[in-house]
Amino acid sequence: MIEIFSPSEMQSLALQWKSQGKATVLVPTMGALHKGHLCLIEKARKLGDPLVVSIYVNPTQFGPGEDYHIYPRDYEKDRLLCREQGVDVLFAPSSLYHEEHSSWVVEEKISQGRCGRSRPGHFRGVATVLMKLFWLVQPSKAVFGWKDAQQLELVQRLARDFYLPMEVIGVETVRDENGLAYSSRNAYLNEEQKRIAAQFPRILKEAASMPDGEAWAKKELEKIPCFKLDYVEKVNGRLCAALWIDKIRLIDNFPCP
Repeated sequence: MIEIFSPSEMQSLALQWKSQGKATVLVPTMGALHKGHLCLIEKARKLGDPLVVSIYVNPTQFGPGEDYHIYPRDYEKDRLLCREQGVDVLFAPSSLYHEEHSSWVVEEKISQGRCGRSRPGHFRGVATVLMKLFWLVQPSKAVFGWKDAQQLELVQRLARDFYLPMEVIGVETVRDENGLAYSSRNAYLNEEQKRIAAQFPRILKEAASMPDGEAWAKKELEKIPCFKLDYVEKVNGRLCAALWIDKIRLIDNFPCP
């Protein structure tokens, strides 16, 4: 496995691969890899070669007072996991923004509502950093998890609107034994909070099969004292929701039958 830290070095290698007719596959991450990420990597491994995993905690998708500075980081553990999974290149730049960076990618439909309502500027940061990664890695396919449904829909829209020569692949959410979606932010939860958090996917999954699922899920989630509900919305055939436990934000979604 090659480790690359320079954006220009990554792009140079990617263009070399492209000239050789290779079909690069990209799995973009912010590190703190867990079983959900490993499932994405396993899927990507079957889709093409070479396989690139990027690790970059993108500062521009975090708002004021959010958890950028304390976001889980463990590069050594992530590096070993990637090596074990047969990753060809681990791309881990220290920054993807020039000192006087002033260019942004803004999507004006998918990014509205849901997480975009409570995290203004979040999806501008997401869209911008992903376009940078796509330009640097030149993938033929990019793999994302459905846990971040709004993000996946945003990437699909970017690929369509900018005629990106790549396919966006979605992989269903991986869950622990209690049904909680794997997330790097789960590391913030203590054991009691994890026990309580398991009610979130249970209620959302049940609601997804109901005609009035949105209203029922809101009512049930608001009954739980530790939950501070952000939203429950049915969008594009999925029941999506976000909430806080203390200062820890969790998101999840289930397809509606």
